[in-house]
Amino acid sequence: MSSGNDSYYQGAAHPKLLTTTIPDHFQSIVDKFGPREALVSIPQSRRFTYEQLATEVDRLARGLLAAGYGMGSRLGIWSTNNYQWVVLQLACARIGALLVNINPAYRLPELAHALNQVEVEGLFIIPAFRTSNYLAMVAELLPELENRGVEVICFDPAPGAPSRSMKLPAGMRSWDDLITAGDKVSREQLAALTASLDCHDPINIQFTSGTTGHPKAVLLSHHNILNNAWFAAQALGFSAEDRLCVCVPYYHCFGTVLASLLALSCGGCQVIACDHFDPCQVLAAIEAEQCTVLHGVPTMFMAELNHADFSPRAMESLRTGIMAGAPCPPPLLERVMSEMHCPEILVGYGQTEASPLTHLTERFGPAASRLTSVGRNLAHQEVKVIDTKGGGIVALGEVGEVCFRGYHIMAGYYNDPQATAAAIDEEGWLHSGDLGSMDRDGYLTITGRLKDMIIRGGENIYPAEIEAVLFAHPGVAQAAVFGVPDDYWGEEVMAWIIPKEGHQLLAAQLRHYCQEQMSHFKVPRHICFKKEFPLTVTGKVQKYLMRQEALASLGDDGNFCDENSME
Repeated sequence: MSSGNDSYYQGAAHPKLLTTTIPDHFQSIVDKFGPREALVSIPQSRRFTYEQLATEVDRLARGLLAAGYGMGSRLGIWSTNNYQWVVLQLACARIGALLVNINPAYRLPELAHALNQVEVEGLFIIPAFRTSNYLAMVAELLPELENRGVEVICFDPAPGAPSRSMKLPAGMRSWDDLITAGDKVSREQLAALTASLDCHDPINIQFTSGTTGHPKAVLLSHHNILNNAWFAAQALGFSAEDRLCVCVPYYHCFGTVLASLLALSCGGCQVIACDHFDPCQVLAAIEAEQCTVLHGVPTMFMAELNHADFSPRAMESLRTGIMAGAPCPPPLLERVMSEMHCPEILVGYGQTEASPLTHLTERFGPAASRLTSVGRNLAHQEVKVIDTKGGGIVALGEVGEVCFRGYHIMAGYYNDPQATAAAIDEEGWLHSGDLGSMDRDGYLTITGRLKDMIIRGGENIYPAEIEAVLFAHPGVAQAAVFGVPDDYWGEEVMAWIIPKEGHQLLAAQLRHYCQEQMSHFKVPRHICFKKEFPLTVTGKVQKYLMRQEALASLGDDGNFCDENSME
């Protein structure tokens, strides 16, 4: 519901919000869909029905209780995608412990910071990931962890690898040992604890993506993330008949909430295509498991479409999914709709502090809104766009900071009241730091981050607008735009470009192309051609690293060393 000429929209009041905890809702799904397939892990060659998954969850939950964990305990997981991740997610919810999601790409100092920041009591790890030897890294940290009373539990996700067979450093224990210890805890004890939980209890700590500086620890409740997952499922038309191909990382809100919890909230099946993103494995999983739903950030969909093994015919089972996490170019959406046979693909928008989803386009909504906006906010959510200086609501069509309010807003940043107060105002509005505009029907268009806005000679320039123009060029595979210092204008526009394979691009050609479609002050002054962009594990472009690299290459003549030339 919009409000006059103001950029304000209130989502629907129906259906009602769920008022159950995650374990209670999960049990209702198990009761209804017990024999149906709930979880498939292709890399591990494992399949679980809802009944089998519930059994695994309860075994681990009893083991956690036997180890002394319970309501309010903070249990970290440092791992790639595997079925154990999902089991631990649900087992923590079963006993009211807070699952702490830790980025698998963290190095030792980042891990130590995360563990200290949220006072982790138990840490689940896999032996290794790519070049990271987790066992060795944690063993180095172990004396400090033992002094703080942190227990380390290691499990090997490799197919058929019993964790008992691993040689663990002194001070660590295995997953199987933890399960065995659970024999001392009765089913009645576990049930009694679960019955005492409240849906507003905190249940998950997510770290913000950390594209700049140290990530903050976001505190989320059963009520936050279960409702967010369930309302997203309703928007997708997701049911027990659907099979969701999981290639987004579980450690991120996209995976925890919009993949794992979304599928479990409706009795559908989640198919783990790969332990970490691999387009070849994703394509194979969709075909082999007849997946109907596929999520991802734009770079993932690009990699899938451009892979040598891509075949439109193999994608015919797909129906819908969510593309989010970065600006979603209309040409890419059109390719996903047609070539991937995914006509109902939706664009999502939100942030970790909002559980994470605030907006979705509509499966059968107006074509223009599906391609150029992030849709409208979900049910039981409010959104407004405010002036970045005065704080008042701006008129429809004007650009300002996007703010959210509703059930989905975090309780705050863990042990950081100052940062919490800076993010959530006294009226309960979460200030996103994103810039956007709203139309008369409530559809929101994101123009960029407040901190990424370029101010050139007093003109506000929004990188997303320029990126959309560049991406539409037939020779451009990816584009990223950011500001760099300029002695005369204050800031100038720089564009990094990844050309499509087989295309030779010239900076002058791209500038001419831009001049025909946008105001002169928006046309990139600096254009650099790259083979790849620095990305987070979830595929988000790290513009602060781009800016650092650009500034490091700045010459005395005011140009950049790799400017206008192909790498």
